[in-house]
Amino acid sequence: MRRFQHYIDGEFSDGEASYPSIDPASGAVWAEMPEAREGDVDRAVNAADKALYEGAWPKMTATQRGKLLYKLADLVAANAQLLAELETRDTGKIIRETSAQVAYVAEYYRYYAGIADKIEGAYLPIDKPDMDVWLRREPIGVVAMVVPWNSQLFLSAVKIGPALAAGCTMVVKASEDGPAPLLEFARLVHEAGFPAGVVNIITGFGASCGAALGRHPKVAHVAFTGGPETARHVVRNSAENLASTSLELGGKSPFVVFADADLESAANAQVAGIFAATGQSCVAGSRLIVERSVKDKFVALLREKAEAIRIGAPLDMATEVGPLATKRQQDNIGALVIRSVESGARLVTGGRKIDGEGFYFPPTILDCDDVASPSLIEEFFGPVLSVVSFETEAEALRLANDTRYGLASGVFTQNLTRAHRLMKGIRAGIVWVNTYRAVSPIAPFGGFGLSGHGREGGMAAALDYTRTKTIWLRTSDDPIPDPFVMR
Repeated sequence: MRRFQHYIDGEFSDGEASYPSIDPASGAVWAEMPEAREGDVDRAVNAADKALYEGAWPKMTATQRGKLLYKLADLVAANAQLLAELETRDTGKIIRETSAQVAYVAEYYRYYAGIADKIEGAYLPIDKPDMDVWLRREPIGVVAMVVPWNSQLFLSAVKIGPALAAGCTMVVKASEDGPAPLLEFARLVHEAGFPAGVVNIITGFGASCGAALGRHPKVAHVAFTGGPETARHVVRNSAENLASTSLELGGKSPFVVFADADLESAANAQVAGIFAATGQSCVAGSRLIVERSVKDKFVALLREKAEAIRIGAPLDMATEVGPLATKRQQDNIGALVIRSVESGARLVTGGRKIDGEGFYFPPTILDCDDVASPSLIEEFFGPVLSVVSFETEAEALRLANDTRYGLASGVFTQNLTRAHRLMKGIRAGIVWVNTYRAVSPIAPFGGFGLSGHGREGGMAAALDYTRTKTIWLRTSDDPIPDPFVMR
């Protein structure tokens, strides 16, 4: 059985306790994970705080920090297959996706390596003739990063990359539900040569680890990805240390299809948007809003594609849908489908967990036209699509915005002017037009409403890990005049 360790202050160590990790494909224990508690958290934060102000890291130029990030990117690329296999083993996410995604993660580190020496200050044309004034951008401080199990190498890269480029130090808490790839990633950080304490990677449970990390007095910023309820705890915790927060939360993203769209292409995008990653994606296009005149045709096409999906072992490259990450998630999804059907939703396909080993749930479609179904409101975080139809563009927009979330959205139409109207009208942080689930390190990522605040990706993310310092220099040699008058 594989045994993993924490990475604190440049060393690998056991946690205050340990716990077993379950293989979602079989339901069997496959590894032993370290469990950080308050003592481990305190040790990691103190190491990050010391590295921020002492030793090699604060003495490095921005260009030198960038070179370390380039080296880390190369190591991620070289070890992508190992990291992908560990992610698949520990979370059930299919190897077909983890292999491609982890390889692309290296590009995020390369992007932020290039940004490191391009974070600029400013000279202010101040309204006082005997003063020169500058703005410096300095690292915000020690950052606590809380990362979920799904797409964790990607979701950590969009935090670690810009924070390192800005000169911050950090403690990364990997999800207890699948920390193996991040704990392995720590070895690459070590090999790249980052000074001890700059990057610390731990795992543990919310009450005994996450809460202690978020409220630690030496933490200046908390970068969190997860659900809204946990985010509320994060924000309450931040009242203890007055840390700033960036929250990338869930979604109930609308996928709007007009009658003039290329239906085959839209159907493939919808499959990618809800059934890829077994629906365990914050941007999952879980609400199909389709024009009534093509609804039956489009749903029939989706049903055909859904029922042809190959469900199987996640380490098999031919598999298209693997297991859910946990038994808890499998049970939650099954219960929500039952409640939705009881409320009047019609089951088009799927809907019942697959018998046998592992935490499998089939691609599922619910027709929710004219029904107040909980499936239209609650986030499944699984392979379940809820369908409603519309007659007019105004109705489509109303349905798209009928959610407390606002992370992502998709619009499928060949009408350019309509597309522009929808781009402006949809209240979401991301609008994909005639495509879905595309990402890049260059493009900011984040949402509105219960989908959180702050952005990950792009230059904006690096600036979020800085704070400005105003420098005043008096240029006159004359004595300071009346000391009782503000200058």
